[in-house]
Amino acid sequence: MKTRKQDYGTANIVGRNIERLRKSRNIKQKDFVAMMQTAGCDINPTSYSKLEGQVRAANDKELYVIAKILNTTIDSLFEPK
Repeated sequence: MKTRKQDYGTANIVGRNIERLRKSRNIKQKDFVAMMQTAGCDINPTSYSKLEGQVRAANDKELYVIAKILNTTIDSLFEPK
């Protein structure tokens, strides 16, 4: 598993949790992006990486799709771990 090259940003509060949940399910980032795209969420790998790195904000549709793919609630994406 790769380690993060840059520190987390401050543009959102869900990125770390999304990254942690995705990795705990052994889903590669590129595969997760493909799942999001299949679910109708128009996102590219760079944009998704920035979301996880908390460099850009997440929109409501992205959070909805991410929670569905991870089989969790949107609220759980905001819980501190």
